[in-house]
Amino acid sequence: MSTTKKRSDCPISSSLDVWGDKWSLLIVRDLMFSKQCTYGDFLKSEEKIATNILASRLLMLEENGIISKQNHPDSKAKVLYKLTEKGINLLPLLIEINLWAEKYSEIPENQRWVLDETKKDKEGFVRKQMDELSADL
Repeated sequence: MSTTKKRSDCPISSSLDVWGDKWSLLIVRDLMFSKQCTYGDFLKSEEKIATNILASRLLMLEENGIISKQNHPDSKAKVLYKLTEKGINLLPLLIEINLWAEKYSEIPENQRWVLDETKKDKEGFVRKQMDELSADL
């Protein structure tokens, strides 16, 4: 378990201590949609995360059980990062953030599918996505 210092016993505060910065949630987002990523894959994200921030966030997410590292099947020099069950359980939160964002900002066409599918059947969509992500555990 992580040595992350809790600011308080408030559940929101304690949760934010684990995944509350923008980079951590973007890493989780990438893993939600890609299912697995290498360090280099994260660096290709359009948000342009700095290498030192990426290394720090990956370590923190791993220490807190949100992601896990696995050997890359094709390269001994690379590792694959995947969500753990604890990380997969962040999907409903990311869905709600997407729904909130739709109310207050423009959503690019190539990302609208998540919102469209969610609006048809939120529970069903979340369950299906979580099942697909869990199948790789």
